[in-house]
Amino acid sequence: MATHPISSPQYVGSMSGGTGPIAAFVVEEYEKSRQKLQESFTLGQFAKGSFSELDRVYEECRHPDWDGYGAEPVSSDAFGLACRFLDALPLGTPAPSIGAEPDGHITLEWYKSPQRTLSVSVSPDGKLHYAALIGSSRQYGTEQFFDVVPDVILNPIDRVMAA
Repeated sequence: MATHPISSPQYVGSMSGGTGPIAAFVVEEYEKSRQKLQESFTLGQFAKGSFSELDRVYEECRHPDWDGYGAEPVSSDAFGLACRFLDALPLGTPAPSIGAEPDGHITLEWYKSPQRTLSVSVSPDGKLHYAALIGSSRQYGTEQFFDVVPDVILNPIDRVMAA
């Protein structure tokens, strides 16, 4: 099974602009607290199975022609970015369904009905391509991912999943 890069030193180090032992301690304590919350079924993506599903999709789709129709392999870069995206979702965000696309991107989808759905395609170059249909309203675009989920993606998640 693949291991996501969230606990890698370069990822943790990118969270803080500080240096020295106090900054390292703050980052470490923050990560411990966030990890415990992520393991909560109610709040976190780990316990909801999102990372396990992402691992499964990556393992199944990381080789050329994984679909039998010439699909591009899902790269480790797309996998790593999808891990970081899942980790960046606010605690309590509903878990998405996860899949792969023939162009090698990873897809995260929030679906409530045919008229309430959001799809986010995570590309290996750090771009998030998204499309939402909420009633008769359509929203789509591309955003660069810098370890923070843009509001233009968070807002549709809330609207799609609202009761």
